[in-house]
This record gives sequence, structure tokens and C-alpha cells, in this order.
Amino acid sequence: MEDYMEVWNDTEETKERLELCRERLEMMKKEQTVPPEYRGFFASQAEKLLRIFDYAKDVEDGTFAGLSPEECKARFDGLYEEILPQNYGESFSNPAYAVKLFGKRYGRLLTYVAAKLNAQIFYAAEGAVLFVVMAAELLIELYNYFEEFHEYTFKECREALYSFETDNAELFLAWRAREQFDPAYTFVKDIIMESDETDLRYLYRYGEYITENELKVAEFLRNLSEQEIKAAAENVVGGYLRGFTVMRVPLAKGQTVGLRYAIGFERIMKEVIRLLEAEGLKVASVRTAVSGRHARKAGYTVTNVNIQYDYDHRNDEGLLADKQWYVRKETAAHRVYEAQRDVLSLYAGPLVLETFGERLPLPENRGEAIVLDKRQQRLKVEFTGRLGAMMEQYIPSDKTSFTIVAYPLPSIGAEFAEIFEQTLCLNQLDNEEYRKVQQCIIDALDQARAVHVTGRGKNHTDITVQLWKLNDPAKETVFENCTADVNIPVGEVFTSPVLAGTDGVLHVTSVFLGSTEYKNLEIVFKDGKTTAYSCENYAVKEENEKFIKENLLKNHEWLPLGEFAIGTNTVAYTMGKKFGITEVLPILIAEKTGPHFAIGDTCYSYSEDHKVYNPDGKEIVARTNECAELRHTEPEKAYFHCHTDITIPYDELGEITALCGDGREIVIIKDGRFVLPGTELLNEALQEN
Repeated sequence: MEDYMEVWNDTEETKERLELCRERLEMMKKEQTVPPEYRGFFASQAEKLLRIFDYAKDVEDGTFAGLSPEECKARFDGLYEEILPQNYGESFSNPAYAVKLFGKRYGRLLTYVAAKLNAQIFYAAEGAVLFVVMAAELLIELYNYFEEFHEYTFKECREALYSFETDNAELFLAWRAREQFDPAYTFVKDIIMESDETDLRYLYRYGEYITENELKVAEFLRNLSEQEIKAAAENVVGGYLRGFTVMRVPLAKGQTVGLRYAIGFERIMKEVIRLLEAEGLKVASVRTAVSGRHARKAGYTVTNVNIQYDYDHRNDEGLLADKQWYVRKETAAHRVYEAQRDVLSLYAGPLVLETFGERLPLPENRGEAIVLDKRQQRLKVEFTGRLGAMMEQYIPSDKTSFTIVAYPLPSIGAEFAEIFEQTLCLNQLDNEEYRKVQQCIIDALDQARAVHVTGRGKNHTDITVQLWKLNDPAKETVFENCTADVNIPVGEVFTSPVLAGTDGVLHVTSVFLGSTEYKNLEIVFKDGKTTAYSCENYAVKEENEKFIKENLLKNHEWLPLGEFAIGTNTVAYTMGKKFGITEVLPILIAEKTGPHFAIGDTCYSYSEDHKVYNPDGKEIVARTNECAELRHTEPEKAYFHCHTDITIPYDELGEITALCGDGREIVIIKDGRFVLPGTELLNEALQEN
């Protein structure tokens, strides 16, 4: 990031600006020059920034590293004071409280500012003091407008925020790209490799709020044997390397692997880095974005501190966003990616260690929170699509791979240690054994024109999925035989369905998607496209529909059925039942515990023209659908940039039947048990229930 390093390293000028800000912030705490009702807000935000300034200084000169664990926690309690659940009720970071005090217009504006300032803690931890100074200067500018409060103050403040976000978009994005793709930026790697499991103070170096989960998992891993740690690391690195082999994508020495993991797992990640570097690979890691943490954690992260806070601020850009906003963001992205073309070209894809075990409350839909109106929703969807297409130019999907593995958190319950041990075993199930069983299922499905899936009991699923027709069955196949490479653990066969004629109802009585439970989720498909949806999370029908549209459809008017799969990992299913943790299993594991249906893009998005083969040598020809085919004529309509798997568990499953063109019906599963010859092994684990 040579073009930006000069700006970031201009420490003398930054220090001068910091001291000027410090003086002004100290005055703001005492002055009474803004209207009385706003003095508390500006005084508290000035105090917050002064704390962050002090924290940044102590990080830089090493003082923070010398604090005791108790002192570190106390320091972070002060830094994160506004968003901790016990304080959130009367916090300016809480839109409901801010709107109550200041009214809708000013309440939303000021709670936006409070959340923006909270994010400066992360920059301080990483030594990016310039960004903290810029945020302080923004607060001072807003304060100046309030000192001369009049009917145009809201407009002036909004314009100041707009300019701050758009004028600096390139600088902010360049920093994030540096974290995500450039192995020369070693902030995270240094923490991992220098971590001392006997001294957990290293956890506070990230700048994240460290919870009991991070402390307890680090303590737990400290007591595992070297052999167990090595096995876990070899498992995920082996899967990562196999992914390139399966996809027939070359992986050259010097390429960069993006590490995404949960803080607390450093002992495993340290061994992962050693193994990757032994292969001649480099690593980079990016922090999970501040916005959107309630739903998706794409980076290194901690468990949720306050899910209501994350949810309340998920759409903060709605305060400012218009067409020009997205144009300027897109222009900034293009300039950054173009400047870093060489760095991006070496990115091989992410290696992800996810976690599960958080039982989070359903966040409230608060009317005071900032929202995206319909026009903004459309603009954001279009912007996301263009940004995805732009990234594809610099990091082509058919040149990368990935792998994902998951482990439990201590919050899963008293049986955490036993669940962790069984997850270790689950993640290392025999690939070859499952490959043979799954091939039996694929051989049956390759004879079919469609698959009919029904539920049983309270599950009223009834859907027919249309399949690709094979031109040369001796050399082609419809389903991918998925073992433990890109997705660990082993256990599914999947395809991209034909949309035309894919009709019916998908229903699950309860399913966790992300960290949120959906009760009685129902989606109706016509010609492979969602036409209606509902759940029972909230008392009002319209609230449920709005919740699904925002969180599952990602504000699209409809989504196609991008994937149909049959999960075969009955061991994972049994583990979930045994410990009563089925509802908190991540989709990575849950998708293997029954048939699953993904709404959004196919598994091969942007790589449809890259040939993929099963272990038996047959080419998987079902890599596209009617939407993805538009990439040749109307590329802006081809992709939706989302993919959400929804699984029907075996105990809610009535039947999966392959419907053949000659009228034959081949039953794969009946009443939650595998009945197809050659799949008997999969029922052994189910006998334990």
C-alpha cells in the first residue's frame, strides 16, 4: 500500500493534530456553548475520544502491554462503556435512547456519530492514530455547528458526515484492503505467533472486547496436547490444500491465505501458520467489519458483546446514502484495487475457523434505528453487485479456493470439553469411507429428472427440484461428491438445480441461520424463485416478512434456489441430539445433517465455466442455472452475492425420492432413514437416537 503509507506514517503532523484535538475536547467537556439538551452528548463523546487517545498512546509506548489482566479488563470496560448491555439502556449509542432525548432527526444523527466514534478503538489498537484524529476533528466540526444552533444545523451536520465518509472512502478502504490482502501487514500474525498461552494478556492486543468465551477457550486449548493441536491444524490446512486439488486450481508458493478465526484460538492458528509457511504460503488477516456483526463475521472476531447494539446499527448508512454515495464508494474501491492489483493477484482465498455455541436473544426491531428506505435498498443491492463483479476482475473465483471448519465455544454449556473432543473427531471422519457411500447416492440421482422432498410430523415441506439432464452419463454427473476439503466436516452431495419447474414449499420448524433462530420458516418457490416467505419470530406478520427480506433475501425482491443438497453426516446429527445443541450447530455442520436448500447464487458463482470433476473422474456439469446464464448477456442480473443454506433435519424429513424420466422412483431417504442400497452405514449413527 505504498501510496497510502506516507499518509499513515506522517506521525509528526498527526501528533500535532492530536494535541490540538485533545485541547479542544477537554474544553468541550466543560463548556456550555451548545443548547442544554445536547451538552451531555458532546461531553460524553469528548470524554470517550480522550480515553481512546490515551489508549492509543499506551499501546504505542508499551504501557498497555505492561498492565495486569485485571487492569486490561478495567480499561476495556471504560472504552466499551456505552455498548455494554448493562449500560446500553441509557447510552447515546442506543438509537431508542437518543431518539427519546433528541427526537427522530437529531437522535438518529447523533447515535450514528456515537457508533462511528466507538469504532475508533480498533484503529487505536492497530496504531492507526490518524483515523482517530480524523474522527475527533469530525466531532469538533459537528460541535461547532451546534454552537450556532439554528434551523439548518441538521443539514450542516449531515453534510459534514457525508463528506467525511465519501471524501475519505479511498483512505478507509485502502487500510482495510491492506489488512485483508497484504501479508506485509503483520498486526494479527504478530499477535498469534507471539501469543503465550500461559499469559492471556495477549488477547487484549486486538482491541476487541474480550469476553469469557475468549478467555475460557484460550485456557482450554492451553491444556490440550501438542498432538491434538497439531491434528486440528493439519485437518484444516489439509482441507485447504485439497480444495485446490479438487478444483484443479494451481496453488503457487508466495500466494496469500486469508485467515479468519475466533479470538482465543491462537494456539491452533499458530500451528496453522507454521504449516502454511512450510508450504511456501503467506498469511494475512482482517478484522470483522464493525457493521453487520449481528449476521456475518468475515474476519477475525470475538463473540457478541451486545447483539442489540450490532443490530440497531446494521443500516447506519441509511442516514446518508444516496446514488452519489454509492458511486463515490465504488470509484474509491476501483482506485484502491487498481493500485494494489499485484497484491490482490496473489490472494489464494480464505481459511476460516468458525465457532458455535452462542445462544443469542432475538434482537428487537426498534423503530428508532436508522433504516434503508426502498430506494436505498435497491441502490445498495446494485452497488453490492457491481462491487462483487469488480472484485472478480482482481481476484477471479476460478483462481481461488477456501476451507471452513468450526469448533464450539465454552458458552455452549457445561459439557463444552466433551463437545469439543467430539467435534475434533467429527472434523476428522474418514473421507474415503464417505466418498464411497455418497457415490451410491449420486449414481441414483444421476438417473433422475427431478427430486421430490417431503417433510413429516409438523414439517409440511413439499417441493420438487428439477435436475440437469446428462448428455453423456459415462463422463458426466449432476451432483458433486463433497468430502472434507472446502467444507469440513465431510458429508454432502450437492447440485445447482434447474429453476424452471422447481416448485413447492420449504418449511423448517426451527433453524439457526447465522446466530439467529427462525421459527416456522416457510419459503414458497415457483420456477425456482422465492414468491412468498414467512416465519413466527415476531407477533406481526409484516415484521416477519421484513426480517426475512433484510436478513435472508438481503433486500432482493426475490432469490433463486441456488443449491439442493443431501447431507450425509449422521454422526454430526447424532452429536447435536446427544448434547441438545442442534439449534446452535453452525450451518457448516447443520447442512450435513439433512437435505438443504440454498437461496441465492449457486456454489459455482463466477466459476461456472471452470470445469470441476468428482473423484471418479466425471465432470460435474450442473454448475449454472437460468440466472447465472445471464452472465453472458446481462451480467448485472446474473448474481445476487448471497448464499444461505436452510436444512431440514432428519427427524422432520419424510422422504427424498429421485423421479426418473421413465417413471421409476428411487427412494433415497424415508422417514428420516437412508434406504438406498449402499448407504446402510449412515444409519448406524442414527440408531443411537
